[in-house]
Amino acid sequence: MASKKSNGLVWILMALLILGLGGFGATSFTGSVSRVASVDGKPVRIDSYSRELQGQMNQLGQQLGQVMTFEQAQAFGLPEAVLSRLVANRALDAEADKLGLSVGDGTLRDQIVQIQAFQGPDGSFSRDNYTFALQNAGLSEEEFETDLRAETSRSILQAAVVSATEMPAIYADTLVGFLAETRAISLVRLGVDALDAPIPAPTEAQLRAFYDENIADYTAAEKKRITYAMLSPDSLVDAMPVDDSAIRQIYEERIDQFEQPERRLVERLPFADAEAAQAARDQLDAGETDFEALVAGRDLTLNDVDLGDVSREDLGAAAEAVFAATSGDIVGPADSDLGPALYRVNGVLAATSVDYGTAALMIREELAADAARRAVQAQSEPAEDLLAGGATLEELAAETDMELGQIDWYAGLSDGIAAYADFEDAASALTAEDYPEVMQLDDGGIYAMRLDEIVPPAPEPFEDVAERVADNWEAAQTDAALTAKAQAMMDRVAAGETLEEVTTDLGLSLAQEPAVTRNGAVLGTPAGFNAEVFDLAPGEMTLSQGFGAVILARLDSVTPPAEDDPRASQLRDQITAQVSGALAQEVYDAYATQVRASKDVRIDQEALNAIHAQFR
Repeated sequence: MASKKSNGLVWILMALLILGLGGFGATSFTGSVSRVASVDGKPVRIDSYSRELQGQMNQLGQQLGQVMTFEQAQAFGLPEAVLSRLVANRALDAEADKLGLSVGDGTLRDQIVQIQAFQGPDGSFSRDNYTFALQNAGLSEEEFETDLRAETSRSILQAAVVSATEMPAIYADTLVGFLAETRAISLVRLGVDALDAPIPAPTEAQLRAFYDENIADYTAAEKKRITYAMLSPDSLVDAMPVDDSAIRQIYEERIDQFEQPERRLVERLPFADAEAAQAARDQLDAGETDFEALVAGRDLTLNDVDLGDVSREDLGAAAEAVFAATSGDIVGPADSDLGPALYRVNGVLAATSVDYGTAALMIREELAADAARRAVQAQSEPAEDLLAGGATLEELAAETDMELGQIDWYAGLSDGIAAYADFEDAASALTAEDYPEVMQLDDGGIYAMRLDEIVPPAPEPFEDVAERVADNWEAAQTDAALTAKAQAMMDRVAAGETLEEVTTDLGLSLAQEPAVTRNGAVLGTPAGFNAEVFDLAPGEMTLSQGFGAVILARLDSVTPPAEDDPRASQLRDQITAQVSGALAQEVYDAYATQVRASKDVRIDQEALNAIHAQFR
């Protein structure tokens, strides 16, 4: 695995580096200092470090969707990581020299002429392109060729270290045996209908005792009592004036949205001439092929021939035939701007027409909502000024259109203002020391809030949860009765009866699952059921509770993966590749660490500081 990474650098990274740095805005560094570090006298050049750092910053910035500053790069540890990688590479270069590894001029030439960045329009090596690309990257030919030679030698060293690294076959075989073996089980599901008698109705004393025994289940979570002032666009939208002329103008601008002609979802397959198109049509009519095969035969995909939804005007001479067809029909040959073509109709979209009155109501609602959001935002700054001047939330609500409210908030609450994700995040972080400030909601609303007190966890009154307590009590009693019945069945099996005899005697159904997998799931069983089954020895039984039932399961047999099972072979190959690759990487990392530790590494901190100053 490690050698593949290095070879990729030889053939791809160098070309990408040369072509990409101009677009990345690589920083130019000049002066008498030419290196930021040295390893056994081998320099880590300033330009190499700056290009690598700039490239890493741009790559991470693209992932984050922003231009990355040097301060952010430092926070991510990029400068240290780049320098460490370059120093490690130079240490390996020094080791390669020590071992006498080198690349001849012929090999170097073969690599250079195959790099696409250096090729002309005819695909052959271009000296002009080579010179221009290197100049654009700020590299001399000597520097580039030295780096490429060193990279190739490093690849040879790397390959030598990891080439023979592979986990023993017994390792993969053991894992495959563990992961791919299956279990055959028999199980009986005991639901409410398996009860010997209905659960009697509970007394209030029983329910209160159950409530006391399980008081944690009826204890409300800790809450934050929050006072807030809020203004949402919805509260203003009905009062927003809307100009009728603006509605009419928007309606006319968007008339295509409200008045749409009949359309078709169409695929078009053009041909070079009428004879070829008719031959394809004849094959279709004779049942010798289908539309998909015709498309594939032209080295095209259905996406290549998909026109999407089209109107009559889009189809020209083919319009009449296509619009006379129904969904699934193939029509043609008919003329198109690409020549004779066959058309397949995949859907019929009826014409739509929204009368002006209905459209006007829709547009009015949009304009009023936009106006309401702007009105809310216009009150944001005055509200912020009031709070900054010392106004309380109560005073803020009295002097603005904001409405005062209070909520006992806890994580997961979704009522009222707590339904906003913005409020959820802010309320979670709110402390008594925080001063109210105006914040935004995702619908354009604004709010400010204050933490009044922390409401500690407290039991909910029995009267408020009596119905829930009754349901839970009944479920617990049912589970206990079914578990006792299942345990009695297990006792009978232990005394000498078979599970088949016991279930038949009780009128229960015994189901079979012949191939239970370790990571799979058996329908109707709770989480962890398969793991319990895989802990059993053949003949052993286990009880599980879930989904209002008790499940009694017996392990019948263990089936190892078949030698000729393609899934097991694929799994074995995947494990071997993954584990061997990880082992190779660990071996190489350990070797590279040891090599670096054996070298004389010197860092020029002043040069680094000068480079970093130009990045700021």
